[in-house]
Amino acid sequence: MGRASPLLVICLVLGSSFATYNLVTMIIHYGSLESVSTEDGGLFFDPIIEMPEHVKNRKTTKVPFHIALTATDAVYSKWQCRIMYYWYKKQRSLPGSEMGGFTRILHSGKPDNLMDEIPTVVVDPLPKGLDRGYIVLNRPWAFVQWLQNTKIEEEYILMAEPDHIFVRPLPNLAYGEHPAAFPFFYIKPQQNEKIVRKYYPVEKGPVTNIDPIGNSPVIIRKDLISKIAPTWMNVSLKMKEDPETDKEFGWVLEMYAYAIASALHGVKHILRKDFMLQPPWDLETYNRFIIHYTYGCDYNLKGELTYGKIGEWRFDKRSHLERPPPRDLPLPPPGVPESVVTLVKMVNEASANIPNWDTL
Repeated sequence: MGRASPLLVICLVLGSSFATYNLVTMIIHYGSLESVSTEDGGLFFDPIIEMPEHVKNRKTTKVPFHIALTATDAVYSKWQCRIMYYWYKKQRSLPGSEMGGFTRILHSGKPDNLMDEIPTVVVDPLPKGLDRGYIVLNRPWAFVQWLQNTKIEEEYILMAEPDHIFVRPLPNLAYGEHPAAFPFFYIKPQQNEKIVRKYYPVEKGPVTNIDPIGNSPVIIRKDLISKIAPTWMNVSLKMKEDPETDKEFGWVLEMYAYAIASALHGVKHILRKDFMLQPPWDLETYNRFIIHYTYGCDYNLKGELTYGKIGEWRFDKRSHLERPPPRDLPLPPPGVPESVVTLVKMVNEASANIPNWDTL
Protein backbone atom coordinates (compact mmCIF):
# COMPACT_ATOMS: atom_id res chain seq x y z
CA MET A 1 0.00 0.00 0.00
CA GLY A 2 0.99 3.64 -0.24
CA ARG A 3 2.74 6.22 1.84
CA ALA A 4 0.85 8.91 3.73
CA SER A 5 2.22 12.43 3.51
CA PRO A 6 2.93 14.31 6.76
CA LEU A 7 0.44 16.96 7.88
CA LEU A 8 1.12 20.58 8.42
CA VAL A 9 -0.36 20.23 11.89
CA ILE A 10 2.96 19.13 13.33
CA CYS A 11 4.46 22.43 12.20
CA LEU A 12 2.32 24.11 14.83
CA VAL A 13 4.43 22.56 17.55
CA LEU A 14 7.82 23.18 15.99
CA GLY A 15 10.04 26.19 16.48
CA SER A 16 8.70 27.07 19.93
CA SER A 17 8.15 25.46 23.30
CA PHE A 18 5.06 23.27 23.31
CA ALA A 19 4.24 24.58 26.77
CA THR A 20 3.37 27.92 25.19
CA TYR A 21 1.20 26.37 22.51
CA ASN A 22 -2.51 26.96 22.91
CA LEU A 23 -4.01 23.50 23.09
CA VAL A 24 -7.48 24.82 22.33
CA THR A 25 -6.48 25.55 18.73
CA MET A 26 -6.26 21.83 18.06
CA ILE A 27 -9.51 20.85 19.79
CA ILE A 28 -12.49 20.38 17.51
CA HIS A 29 -15.63 20.85 19.58
CA TYR A 30 -18.94 19.25 18.86
CA GLY A 31 -22.08 18.32 20.77
CA SER A 32 -21.99 16.04 23.79
CA LEU A 33 -23.25 12.52 23.35
CA GLU A 34 -26.06 10.91 25.24
CA SER A 35 -25.21 8.06 27.58
CA VAL A 36 -26.66 4.62 27.10
CA SER A 37 -26.20 3.94 30.80
CA THR A 38 -25.79 6.87 33.19
CA GLU A 39 -25.43 5.37 36.64
CA ASP A 40 -22.10 7.12 37.23
CA GLY A 41 -21.83 9.16 34.07
CA GLY A 42 -20.14 6.36 32.15
CA LEU A 43 -21.00 3.35 30.06
CA PHE A 44 -20.27 -0.09 31.41
CA PHE A 45 -21.75 -3.31 30.12
CA ASP A 46 -20.43 -6.13 32.28
CA PRO A 47 -20.56 -9.27 30.13
CA ILE A 48 -21.94 -11.17 33.12
CA ILE A 49 -24.97 -8.86 33.16
CA GLU A 50 -27.57 -9.09 30.41
CA MET A 51 -27.26 -6.21 27.97
CA PRO A 52 -30.27 -3.96 27.34
CA GLU A 53 -32.37 -5.18 24.43
CA HIS A 54 -31.89 -1.97 22.45
CA VAL A 55 -28.14 -2.61 22.50
CA LYS A 56 -28.20 -6.36 22.01
CA ASN A 57 -30.58 -6.11 19.06
CA ARG A 58 -29.31 -2.86 17.64
CA LYS A 59 -28.55 -4.20 14.18
CA THR A 60 -29.67 -6.82 11.72
CA THR A 61 -26.72 -6.58 9.34
CA LYS A 62 -22.99 -6.69 9.87
CA VAL A 63 -21.18 -3.44 10.62
CA PRO A 64 -17.55 -4.14 9.69
CA PHE A 65 -14.64 -2.32 11.26
CA HIS A 66 -11.11 -1.75 9.97
CA ILE A 67 -8.23 -3.06 12.08
CA ALA A 68 -5.40 -0.55 12.47
CA LEU A 69 -2.26 -1.02 14.51
CA THR A 70 0.73 1.26 14.82
CA ALA A 71 4.16 -0.32 14.65
CA THR A 72 7.88 0.33 14.37
CA ASP A 73 10.36 -1.40 12.09
CA ALA A 74 12.14 -3.07 15.02
CA VAL A 75 12.38 -6.87 14.98
CA TYR A 76 10.51 -6.91 18.30
CA SER A 77 7.54 -5.15 16.70
CA LYS A 78 7.71 -7.13 13.44
CA TRP A 79 7.31 -10.62 14.87
CA GLN A 80 4.37 -9.51 17.00
CA CYS A 81 2.69 -7.91 13.97
CA ARG A 82 3.16 -11.12 11.97
CA ILE A 83 1.47 -13.21 14.67
CA MET A 84 -1.36 -10.73 15.00
CA TYR A 85 -1.96 -10.63 11.25
CA TYR A 86 -1.92 -14.43 11.05
CA TRP A 87 -4.72 -14.72 13.61
CA TYR A 88 -6.66 -11.83 12.07
CA LYS A 89 -6.78 -13.76 8.77
CA LYS A 90 -7.94 -16.92 10.55
CA GLN A 91 -10.69 -15.26 12.60
CA ARG A 92 -11.96 -12.76 10.05
CA SER A 93 -14.10 -15.16 8.02
CA LEU A 94 -15.56 -17.15 10.93
CA PRO A 95 -19.18 -16.78 12.14
CA GLY A 96 -19.67 -13.80 14.45
CA SER A 97 -16.84 -11.78 12.97
CA GLU A 98 -17.32 -8.21 11.77
CA MET A 99 -13.63 -7.73 11.08
CA GLY A 100 -12.98 -5.82 7.87
CA GLY A 101 -9.75 -4.62 6.33
CA PHE A 102 -6.37 -4.41 8.02
CA THR A 103 -3.61 -1.79 8.08
CA ARG A 104 -0.27 -1.73 9.82
CA ILE A 105 0.58 1.95 10.29
CA LEU A 106 4.36 1.94 10.18
CA HIS A 107 5.70 5.12 11.81
CA SER A 108 9.35 4.62 10.88
CA GLY A 109 9.15 6.94 7.87
CA LYS A 110 10.37 4.27 5.46
CA PRO A 111 9.18 0.90 4.09
CA ASP A 112 10.43 -2.35 5.60
CA ASN A 113 10.54 -6.00 4.58
CA LEU A 114 6.97 -6.78 5.69
CA MET A 115 5.31 -4.50 3.12
CA ASP A 116 4.36 -7.44 0.88
CA GLU A 117 3.19 -9.63 3.75
CA ILE A 118 1.02 -7.21 5.77
CA PRO A 119 -1.06 -4.35 4.31
CA THR A 120 0.98 -1.33 5.43
CA VAL A 121 0.92 2.44 5.20
CA VAL A 122 4.16 4.27 6.01
CA VAL A 123 3.89 7.53 7.96
CA ASP A 124 6.48 9.85 9.43
CA PRO A 125 7.72 9.63 13.01
CA LEU A 126 7.67 12.74 15.17
CA PRO A 127 10.55 15.12 14.53
CA LYS A 128 13.72 13.96 16.21
CA GLY A 129 13.74 14.57 19.94
CA LEU A 130 10.07 15.48 20.24
CA ASP A 131 9.14 12.10 21.73
CA ARG A 132 11.85 12.51 24.41
CA GLY A 133 12.66 8.81 24.14
CA TYR A 134 9.04 7.73 24.64
CA ILE A 135 8.38 6.06 21.30
CA VAL A 136 4.68 5.53 22.06
CA LEU A 137 4.15 9.26 21.46
CA ASN A 138 4.40 8.42 17.76
CA ARG A 139 1.10 6.51 17.94
CA PRO A 140 -1.34 9.45 17.96
CA TRP A 141 0.72 11.31 15.35
CA ALA A 142 0.66 8.17 13.19
CA PHE A 143 -3.13 7.98 13.43
CA VAL A 144 -3.47 11.68 12.56
CA GLN A 145 -1.49 11.15 9.34
CA TRP A 146 -3.20 7.89 8.41
CA LEU A 147 -6.73 9.21 8.92
CA GLN A 148 -6.02 12.36 6.92
CA ASN A 149 -4.33 10.67 3.98
CA THR A 150 -5.87 7.21 3.59
CA LYS A 151 -9.26 6.19 2.26
CA ILE A 152 -10.86 3.73 4.71
CA GLU A 153 -13.96 1.97 3.48
CA GLU A 154 -15.31 0.86 6.85
CA GLU A 155 -17.28 3.25 9.06
CA TYR A 156 -15.59 1.95 12.22
CA ILE A 157 -11.96 1.39 13.21
CA LEU A 158 -10.38 -0.92 15.78
CA MET A 159 -7.23 0.63 17.22
CA ALA A 160 -5.05 -2.34 18.09
CA GLU A 161 -1.45 -3.12 19.06
CA PRO A 162 1.10 -5.67 17.83
CA ASP A 163 0.88 -7.77 21.02
CA HIS A 164 -2.81 -8.51 20.47
CA ILE A 165 -3.97 -11.96 19.37
CA PHE A 166 -7.55 -12.50 18.24
CA VAL A 167 -8.57 -15.51 20.27
CA ARG A 168 -12.01 -15.67 18.61
CA PRO A 169 -13.94 -13.78 15.91
CA LEU A 170 -14.50 -10.19 17.00
CA PRO A 171 -17.87 -8.49 16.44
CA ASN A 172 -18.35 -4.73 16.35
CA LEU A 173 -18.79 -3.89 20.04
CA ALA A 174 -19.38 -0.17 19.45
CA TYR A 175 -22.86 1.35 19.55
CA GLY A 176 -23.35 4.29 17.21
CA GLU A 177 -21.61 7.33 18.65
CA HIS A 178 -20.38 5.30 21.63
CA PRO A 179 -17.03 3.57 21.01
CA ALA A 180 -16.23 0.31 22.79
CA ALA A 181 -13.12 0.14 24.97
CA PHE A 182 -11.42 -2.10 27.49
CA PRO A 183 -11.24 -0.66 31.05
CA PHE A 184 -7.76 -0.66 32.58
CA PHE A 185 -7.58 -0.89 36.37
CA TYR A 186 -4.51 1.36 36.50
CA ILE A 187 -6.06 4.30 34.62
CA LYS A 188 -7.52 6.33 37.48
CA PRO A 189 -8.47 9.88 36.48
CA GLN A 190 -10.19 10.61 39.82
CA GLN A 191 -7.13 9.63 41.86
CA ASN A 192 -4.99 11.85 39.64
CA GLU A 193 -7.36 14.81 39.45
CA LYS A 194 -4.68 17.39 40.29
CA ILE A 195 -2.67 16.42 37.21
CA VAL A 196 -5.66 15.67 34.99
CA ARG A 197 -7.03 19.18 35.53
CA LYS A 198 -4.01 20.60 33.72
CA TYR A 199 -5.49 19.16 30.52
CA TYR A 200 -9.19 18.80 31.36
CA PRO A 201 -10.32 22.14 32.84
CA VAL A 202 -13.08 22.41 35.43
CA GLU A 203 -15.45 24.07 32.97
CA LYS A 204 -15.45 20.87 30.89
CA GLY A 205 -17.15 18.97 33.72
CA PRO A 206 -16.31 16.41 36.41
CA VAL A 207 -13.26 14.18 36.13
CA THR A 208 -15.62 11.20 36.04
CA ASN A 209 -16.31 12.19 32.41
CA ILE A 210 -12.89 10.68 31.63
CA ASP A 211 -13.10 6.95 30.97
CA PRO A 212 -10.51 4.58 32.55
CA ILE A 213 -9.14 3.51 29.18
CA GLY A 214 -6.33 3.80 26.69
CA ASN A 215 -6.62 4.07 22.93
CA SER A 216 -6.31 0.34 22.46
CA PRO A 217 -8.30 -1.75 22.14
CA VAL A 218 -11.01 0.68 21.04
CA ILE A 219 -13.60 0.25 18.31
CA ILE A 220 -14.68 3.72 17.27
CA ARG A 221 -16.53 5.41 14.45
CA LYS A 222 -14.16 6.85 11.87
CA ASP A 223 -15.49 10.39 12.07
CA LEU A 224 -15.08 10.43 15.86
CA ILE A 225 -11.45 9.28 15.93
CA SER A 226 -10.67 11.74 13.13
CA LYS A 227 -11.76 14.53 15.48
CA ILE A 228 -10.12 13.09 18.59
CA ALA A 229 -6.73 12.17 17.08
CA PRO A 230 -5.23 15.70 16.75
CA THR A 231 -6.25 16.49 20.33
CA TRP A 232 -4.87 13.17 21.53
CA MET A 233 -1.57 13.98 19.82
CA ASN A 234 -1.31 17.44 21.35
CA VAL A 235 -2.33 16.36 24.85
CA SER A 236 0.28 13.58 24.69
CA LEU A 237 3.04 16.01 23.73
CA LYS A 238 1.98 18.54 26.31
CA MET A 239 1.91 15.87 29.02
CA LYS A 240 5.38 14.61 28.10
CA GLU A 241 6.76 18.14 28.35
CA ASP A 242 5.42 18.58 31.88
CA PRO A 243 7.81 16.96 34.43
CA GLU A 244 5.11 16.32 37.03
CA THR A 245 2.80 14.58 34.54
CA ASP A 246 5.64 12.64 32.96
CA LYS A 247 6.83 11.34 36.33
CA GLU A 248 3.36 10.40 37.58
CA PHE A 249 1.97 8.74 34.44
CA GLY A 250 5.17 7.21 33.07
CA TRP A 251 4.57 4.50 30.47
CA VAL A 252 0.77 5.00 30.54
CA LEU A 253 1.00 8.73 29.75
CA GLU A 254 -0.27 8.36 26.20
CA MET A 255 -3.19 6.24 27.45
CA TYR A 256 -4.28 9.04 29.77
CA ALA A 257 -3.91 11.45 26.87
CA TYR A 258 -6.37 9.48 24.74
CA ALA A 259 -8.87 9.19 27.61
CA ILE A 260 -8.69 12.95 28.24
CA ALA A 261 -8.84 13.85 24.54
CA SER A 262 -11.99 11.75 24.15
CA ALA A 263 -13.60 13.48 27.13
CA LEU A 264 -12.68 16.90 25.71
CA HIS A 265 -14.79 15.94 22.70
CA GLY A 266 -17.67 14.67 24.83
CA VAL A 267 -17.16 11.05 23.77
CA LYS A 268 -18.14 8.31 26.24
CA HIS A 269 -17.04 4.71 25.75
CA ILE A 270 -18.86 1.46 26.39
CA LEU A 271 -16.52 -0.35 28.77
CA ARG A 272 -16.23 -4.00 27.82
CA LYS A 273 -14.33 -6.26 30.20
CA ASP A 274 -14.80 -9.12 27.73
CA PHE A 275 -12.93 -7.20 25.02
CA MET A 276 -9.55 -8.47 26.17
CA LEU A 277 -7.69 -10.68 28.64
CA GLN A 278 -4.17 -10.25 29.98
CA PRO A 279 -2.28 -13.37 31.07
CA PRO A 280 -1.12 -14.35 33.63
CA TRP A 281 -3.70 -12.37 35.64
CA ASP A 282 -6.71 -13.41 33.58
CA LEU A 283 -6.90 -17.18 33.86
CA GLU A 284 -9.28 -18.13 31.05
CA THR A 285 -9.97 -17.11 27.46
CA TYR A 286 -13.65 -18.05 27.72
CA ASN A 287 -15.89 -15.36 26.18
CA ARG A 288 -12.95 -12.99 25.62
CA PHE A 289 -11.90 -11.72 22.22
CA ILE A 290 -8.26 -10.57 22.41
CA ILE A 291 -5.22 -11.89 24.26
CA HIS A 292 -2.91 -9.04 25.24
CA TYR A 293 0.45 -10.54 26.18
CA THR A 294 2.05 -7.49 27.71
CA TYR A 295 2.97 -9.14 31.03
CA GLY A 296 5.64 -11.77 31.48
CA CYS A 297 4.41 -15.25 32.44
CA ASP A 298 6.78 -16.93 34.90
CA TYR A 299 6.05 -20.27 36.62
CA ASN A 300 7.91 -22.95 38.49
CA LEU A 301 7.64 -26.55 37.38
CA LYS A 302 4.76 -27.07 39.81
CA GLY A 303 2.72 -24.60 37.75
CA GLU A 304 2.91 -21.87 40.41
CA LEU A 305 3.20 -18.23 39.34
CA THR A 306 6.53 -16.62 40.26
CA TYR A 307 5.74 -13.13 39.01
CA GLY A 308 8.63 -10.74 39.61
CA LYS A 309 11.07 -13.62 39.55
CA ILE A 310 12.23 -15.44 36.42
CA GLY A 311 10.48 -18.78 36.41
CA GLU A 312 11.72 -22.24 35.54
CA TRP A 313 9.25 -21.90 32.67
CA ARG A 314 8.54 -18.51 31.18
CA PHE A 315 7.12 -16.66 28.23
CA ASP A 316 7.85 -12.95 28.07
CA LYS A 317 7.79 -11.01 24.82
CA ARG A 318 10.69 -8.90 26.13
CA SER A 319 12.91 -11.98 26.00
CA HIS A 320 12.77 -11.67 22.21
CA LEU A 321 13.86 -8.10 21.48
CA GLU A 322 16.48 -8.95 18.86
CA ARG A 323 14.94 -11.95 17.10
CA PRO A 324 11.59 -13.77 16.97
CA PRO A 325 10.83 -16.45 19.56
CA PRO A 326 11.83 -19.88 18.27
CA ARG A 327 9.28 -22.14 16.71
CA ASP A 328 7.69 -24.82 18.88
CA LEU A 329 8.04 -23.12 22.25
CA PRO A 330 7.67 -25.60 25.13
CA LEU A 331 4.22 -25.65 26.64
CA PRO A 332 3.80 -24.61 30.28
CA PRO A 333 3.94 -27.23 33.04
CA PRO A 334 0.70 -28.76 34.38
CA GLY A 335 -1.32 -26.42 36.55
CA VAL A 336 -0.61 -23.25 34.56
CA PRO A 337 -3.83 -21.35 33.67
CA GLU A 338 -5.59 -22.03 30.39
CA SER A 339 -4.99 -18.47 29.21
CA VAL A 340 -1.22 -18.92 29.27
CA VAL A 341 -1.40 -22.34 27.60
CA THR A 342 -3.62 -20.92 24.85
CA LEU A 343 -1.26 -17.99 24.33
CA VAL A 344 1.75 -20.25 23.78
CA LYS A 345 -0.20 -22.60 21.51
CA MET A 346 -1.36 -19.65 19.38
CA VAL A 347 2.17 -18.25 19.12
CA ASN A 348 3.41 -21.70 18.12
CA GLU A 349 0.74 -22.17 15.47
CA ALA A 350 1.49 -18.79 13.93
CA SER A 351 5.26 -19.26 13.90
CA ALA A 352 4.88 -22.75 12.41
CA ASN A 353 2.82 -21.44 9.51
CA ILE A 354 4.42 -18.08 8.74
CA PRO A 355 7.09 -18.42 6.00
CA ASN A 356 10.64 -17.31 6.77
CA TRP A 357 9.81 -16.98 10.45
CA ASP A 358 13.41 -17.30 11.61
CA THR A 359 15.09 -15.48 8.75
CA LEU A 360 12.97 -12.46 7.75
